[in-house]
Amino acid sequence: MAQHTPVVVDGRTLRLSNLDKVLYPATGTTKAEVIEYYARIAPVMVPHLADRGVTLRRFPDGVEGESFYEKRCPDHRPEWVRTVVGPGDRQGDIRYCCLDSAPALVWAANLAALEVHAPMARSDLETPTMCVFDLDPGEGVGMRECADVALDVRHVLDGLGLVGYPKTSGSKGLQVYVPLNTPHTHDQASAFAQAVARLLERAHPDQVVSNMSKRLRRGKVFVDWSQNSRHKTTVAVYSLRARPRPTVSTPVTWEEVEAAAGGAPLSFEAPEVLARVDELGDLFAPTLTERQVLPDVPV
Repeated sequence: MAQHTPVVVDGRTLRLSNLDKVLYPATGTTKAEVIEYYARIAPVMVPHLADRGVTLRRFPDGVEGESFYEKRCPDHRPEWVRTVVGPGDRQGDIRYCCLDSAPALVWAANLAALEVHAPMARSDLETPTMCVFDLDPGEGVGMRECADVALDVRHVLDGLGLVGYPKTSGSKGLQVYVPLNTPHTHDQASAFAQAVARLLERAHPDQVVSNMSKRLRRGKVFVDWSQNSRHKTTVAVYSLRARPRPTVSTPVTWEEVEAAAGGAPLSFEAPEVLARVDELGDLFAPTLTERQVLPDVPV
């Protein structure tokens, strides 16, 4: 029988289990350390999750074991863990977890939910608050090439008077988010992202691909515009990733992206991210409030 350790987080009592279980064997990172990371990152992570129906990716036996995605919020959740509609909810029959507090985030971490994936929209599913360019390296390329393409995305955005905010995926790629926070549809965001992807593909056919076909991605960066869908999620900012090491989807500066395009590493693990937040604050905070309007693109 699993031992349970009671802890109090912001006035909520949680019973944590299997704290000594190693979830990242390569680094010896335990479940206790994963929970501590999420408890400490909560002040900056929670505002980006509030009112969003998230999908949890759970790893009961650690990153080398089996995993599963959980859309429907478990019935055994505490009564104070809210549920909201989520991206796969068409008839109101799937209630997703809403991790809108530090206790809720710690509760999810205790389920070995290493990864948190969030939609572009809040509980008003038809209105995305952001447009995303998900830069996915094909075989033979890596972060350096992704950073180079991210700078091209920034150049296009600059020409349109728009601002984008980069973050690592925590895995192999890089993402650029364009905050909207004004009325848009998913079709508008998707059409805009696809138009930019095709523009970059025409300008750099040897480096960029906008077609979904995986066979075309070798040696190129896939600009995945399709993440701008009502029915999809993207790894949430500050989420851990199920990689051999406890890497994190980390907000970065454009100066760091420029350095990465020159060959500098651009990957951060949980302790580094906590130190970055202490030093730099939440680099992704402007995405919560910055209001922008996408140019009209035929849908």
